Amino acid sequence: DSSGTFVQLRLNLVQTACGKRAPRPQNCRPLENRRKPVCVACYKFDHSDVPKVLDKYHNCGPSHHMAVKEFKQRDEAECRAVEEAGKETEVLYLPGMYAFSK
Repeated sequence: DSSGTFVQLRLNLVQTACGKRAPRPQNCRPLENRRKPVCVACYKFDHSDVPKVLDKYHNCGPSHHMAVKEFKQRDEAECRAVEEAGKETEVLYLPGMYAFSK
């Protein structure tokens, strides 16, 4: 994409038996019947030498909830909007788009 680099990440998280403050061993056992959120993150970077974030979106929703489909649809729509950030498009002026004060 000529306007920048789009990155989308989907992470499935699980709770483990390891404590937060303990050193991070590699063999933490997952806890059964605990929350397992699904996180989505979308970023759009420009093409400069030190890339700047043009737009971003991130959300962690439940994986067990009845509204998973709604979360997924919203995440997809938000990520599409992030992907479009920075693209050259003809933008029409809409009333109320700009405000000036004297």
